[in-house]
Amino acid sequence: KKNKMGRSPIVGGNWKCNLDNAGVKALIESLNGMDCAGCEVVVAPVALHIPAAVAGLKKDIAVAAQNCNFKGNGAFTGECSADQIKDAGCQWIVLGHSERRQYFKEDNEMLKTKLEYALSKGMKVIFCIGESLEERNAGKTLEVCKSQLEPVKALLNADTVVIAYEPIWAIGTGVTATPEQAQETHKEIRDYLATVDAGMAAAMRIQYGGSANAANAPTLSACPDIDGFLVGGASLKPEFGDIIKAIAAAKK
Repeated sequence: KKNKMGRSPIVGGNWKCNLDNAGVKALIESLNGMDCAGCEVVVAPVALHIPAAVAGLKKDIAVAAQNCNFKGNGAFTGECSADQIKDAGCQWIVLGHSERRQYFKEDNEMLKTKLEYALSKGMKVIFCIGESLEERNAGKTLEVCKSQLEPVKALLNADTVVIAYEPIWAIGTGVTATPEQAQETHKEIRDYLATVDAGMAAAMRIQYGGSANAANAPTLSACPDIDGFLVGGASLKPEFGDIIKAIAAAKK
């Protein structure tokens, strides 16, 4: 269901490198009890847990991989191809998460290759961008976000891509951008996208991804340029349902 801006809210749950089989089973049961009305919901388990999630989750909840190879099957030890991810029942792939960029040295060029490849295989992508605390303090927030979007701007289509803005300084730190800070950056990102294509910018869903939780979701959801959340730690807890409800209510 689309709001007056024509954008339907979307909440992603990034499970990161968490849970064992028993934990996945319990989380699936919890998710199946959540009200997802008025909001698109996607969860991203560890690759090993994708089959259990696809088999166990109700149809209102889509499944994403947390990463993807940069090309198809072959001699790429440790990787999963988009073909395999699709074959496993996923509709989505998360790309460019700050942890991938930071710990696994995925740069803008590699992420462009991955995005192009994933989209060519008919996958939808949550594409993550965001700045560090040093960059924010230096007033470089928009500059960094633009530098991450510039290489992929020709691939951005609101039907197949969602942008997740993650202020790295607010991920897992318990520090959240204020609604004013978040809205300001989301609007700046949308304004930049409008220089690429005004129609795409208006339709593009931009998720907030910095320590979103049940307490701050309602005020963040009220911001006009926040179209959803990419939730980390809280996606493993019952409050994930409260975050879904908050954005669904705000974007009615």
